[in-house]
Amino acid sequence: MDVAFPLSRRGDVVPGECAWLREHRPIARVRTLTGDPAWLVSTYELATRVLRDETFSLSATALPNARNQYAPTFPLQVRNNMARISDRGARDAVMRALSPPVIKKATGGFRHKADALIDEMLAEGPPIDLKARFTDPYTASVMCAVLGLPDDDWRRLMSGLDIGIMTAPRPFQGAQANWDKGMSYMAKRLRAPGATDAPGLLGTLARLRAEHGGEEDADTDEYLTMTLHTLFEAGAVSTSAFLSLAIVLLLRDSEERRWLGDHPEAIGPAVEELLRYNLSIGDALSRIATQDTELGGVPIATGDLVLVLIEGANHDPAVFPDPDRLDLTRTPNPHLAFGDGRHYCPATALARAHAATALTTLLARLPDLRLAIPADEINWRSGWIKRTPERLPVLW
Repeated sequence: MDVAFPLSRRGDVVPGECAWLREHRPIARVRTLTGDPAWLVSTYELATRVLRDETFSLSATALPNARNQYAPTFPLQVRNNMARISDRGARDAVMRALSPPVIKKATGGFRHKADALIDEMLAEGPPIDLKARFTDPYTASVMCAVLGLPDDDWRRLMSGLDIGIMTAPRPFQGAQANWDKGMSYMAKRLRAPGATDAPGLLGTLARLRAEHGGEEDADTDEYLTMTLHTLFEAGAVSTSAFLSLAIVLLLRDSEERRWLGDHPEAIGPAVEELLRYNLSIGDALSRIATQDTELGGVPIATGDLVLVLIEGANHDPAVFPDPDRLDLTRTPNPHLAFGDGRHYCPATALARAHAATALTTLLARLPDLRLAIPADEINWRSGWIKRTPERLPVLW
């Protein structure tokens, strides 16, 4: 069986290749969109080895002439931005802004926004595109609250994400223009009068910028701007895609949806299971081997590109019994939705609170929520870093 990579873009059905790969070729040779050779890892055991072993480097994917998963459509240094945060003292600020206590304190605001959006939907009546009317504006509002950005700018902030993080075999002009536009917006916010008194991460980074001399230290100025811009884009893309897929999964499984609506206290384990089942990552997590090594008996050479197929690992029956069944009470649930090892996602508390608040509010206020079209007719976005529906028409 020849495996074409990337796999299917459909986000609610586990690609059939996953099971075949785990059983027959847990380390498979594939070609990426750019034509570069890569090793595709699909079992939980090997995935955790790659993600935890610093022999397999994320930062090395940004090196000149590194093999690519797809053409970079934003500056290569962005891939290593989170690793560089400590360089200018911003790491502590970012971790505080994304810490569980801060996120817990903000959830009341998340719930208020969710209720307001549902009020608007109810006033208009079904059918509604839930992605355009709830998932995207809710996600943007959550990110703005955490980062200290004005909520009324959400349309502008979200408008270019479909261009900015496309997957393509070669660079294109619009991606860089989109990146520059976003950087310009964040720079204006950081440089605005009174920015040092702004809430959230914006105020903290503005104060760090002032301590380093503002525009006189151009490198730090650009770095802090990039940090704010990167966090919004990465956070909005990831949380919005996951929430959309979580909703689709619940609407496809009416029994589990009704159960969760009747047991809102179970939202914690339910979100973990939705994260495990989540197919939004799309094109695997990339690493570069920094020295000769081996994986499962397969020699890996220095410079080789290794891709971790998260949906393969998260549906591995060696770790998750009956893995293709959505079980909202599954425990334990050591999924890899946030990665693992040194580059474990720092926004886990935000992602969990974002989804838990949205799903609890939707199920409580719209208990008859259902798809307005057959699931097979959902149009899944192509050429993007995440699996996500273009639209999500619903009734209630």
